[in-house]
Amino acid sequence: MSKRKIKSLIIITISLILLGISFNQFYLYLKDNQQTKSLITNIKRTPQKEINNTSNYPQSLYNPPKNLSDIYYKYVTVPFLEVDFTDLLKQNKDTICWIKVEGTSINNVVVQTTNNDYYLTHSFNHEINKAGWIFSDYRNNFDNLNDNTIIYGHRRLDGTMFGPLINILTEEYLNNINNHIIKISTPNNNYIFETISVYTIDKESYYITSNFSEPENYLEFLNTLKNRSIHDFNTTLDANDKILTLSTCYNNFGKRIVLHAKLIKKETR
Repeated sequence: MSKRKIKSLIIITISLILLGISFNQFYLYLKDNQQTKSLITNIKRTPQKEINNTSNYPQSLYNPPKNLSDIYYKYVTVPFLEVDFTDLLKQNKDTICWIKVEGTSINNVVVQTTNNDYYLTHSFNHEINKAGWIFSDYRNNFDNLNDNTIIYGHRRLDGTMFGPLINILTEEYLNNINNHIIKISTPNNNYIFETISVYTIDKESYYITSNFSEPENYLEFLNTLKNRSIHDFNTTLDANDKILTLSTCYNNFGKRIVLHAKLIKKETR
């Protein structure tokens, strides 16, 4: 056999191997998507309801601004979201809260374990799945909120997990103040957060700092996050605020989509 034929045979063999790997990866991607959507369909049956300001539960505004014209006061009548966690906790004891991001289709259960790796590759039912699940930073405490509470999720192209978070970069989202609300429900508390900053950034650890020992360092942190925003949300911040951070991938090169929101009111169940 000539060298040319041998070379051609090698090229064809390598091409077939690469094609087989690609088909296998595509099959696994579709399988993960199917399993994830089936889980979500089942989870969406979880009982949930909107709770207005006439609820019998103790409610409180959090760190209200002195300026009554602050946009904060446009959101204080927004109803809480209350979720029944009974079945969710039976299915997965790592269930920690439920998140609903207005202006997107994100409306799903959040899990938390002892690290920030497990749910990158495991689904709600603990099966290995590259779609992972929406998960809370292991440092978070939803009964006694950190300075910065952080939630992660993969940006899946099929629109599951934090896939819809790409919508927060659009003018349609940014220019509609009704979108700028995030609702969190836990077994013990319900929270309303108001968006304060949206941006993309290279991977870093700064914006996922969870607690600060010095108020001046925390205020510097808050102002840095606010100044990064691609949109002015007309919010005021001080060192008494508590914030929520949502983080997902923007591309395959490490860039992130980030949303920050500040706590405006709380309900104890």
